[in-house]
Amino acid sequence: MSLRVENLRAKHGTPSERAQNKITDFLAADVAEFIQQSPFAVLSTADSEGNCDASPRGGKPGFVKIIDSKTLLMPDIRGNRILQSTSNITSNPKLGLVFFIPGNNNSVRVNGSVQFLDIEDIKELGVNNDVFNPDETTEMIQGLLISVDEAYRHCPRALSFSNLWNL
Repeated sequence: MSLRVENLRAKHGTPSERAQNKITDFLAADVAEFIQQSPFAVLSTADSEGNCDASPRGGKPGFVKIIDSKTLLMPDIRGNRILQSTSNITSNPKLGLVFFIPGNNNSVRVNGSVQFLDIEDIKELGVNNDVFNPDETTEMIQGLLISVDEAYRHCPRALSFSNLWNL
């Protein structure tokens, strides 16, 4: 542990047992339910040198499919064609996700690793472009098969502090 983290722990204490126990290596029932209701997530990736990117992802609630308690499938819809997330994942398969539900100050975090699925494999799984307001470029280009390393509900403080849903 870094000296900075050690100093902050000494000053502010360790996480409560409840906070430590909420982090699991699978999707607990309440976490899975939240993901099924979420229409929006932020996908965070980094390349092999640590250069980061955060990409908003959205669709109808449940656009991220739960395959099982350790696996998610996120459709990758054509965007600006910069392909930052894809480029990062190619050199570093680790990712982080934060799921949101408008009006709900809770969020869910998932950390794990990802592999690409070809469009044919996604279609065999019955995954569609589950989006509101599709346009002429709304096209699924691949899938992100996510293996869950950590999953948990995040406390509502940040969204409460921002008053995001009441602006």
